[in-house]
Amino acid sequence: MQRACSNGELGHVSDMAIVDTFTKLIFGEDDDYSAEELCIIKALRAVDVNVALDSHRDMGEYLRALGVREMVQMVARVQQQLVEDLPGLNGTAAALVEGANYQAMNRRAH
Repeated sequence: MQRACSNGELGHVSDMAIVDTFTKLIFGEDDDYSAEELCIIKALRAVDVNVALDSHRDMGEYLRALGVREMVQMVARVQQQLVEDLPGLNGTAAALVEGANYQAMNRRAH
């Protein structure tokens, strides 16, 4: 089980890390996301209701359709979300359970 987002991880999430995660979603790369990438995906879900319940694949399709200006704005919104809201999850049992449920929700059905 991957751990929840921690203050240390969130303190250095760069624009590039967010863009890299978006790129991974857009190109449908494997579902083996790092803890930092899962934090970024969770923040994306929080800032855009259009992807709140989407699978990773659907999130990628949505991101692919964004224009450059929209993508830049989305990166800024996700970064702000990471700074504002996720530090409260640091180390709590509820966050660990939530992280496990989040991963299970995004597994591909075969």
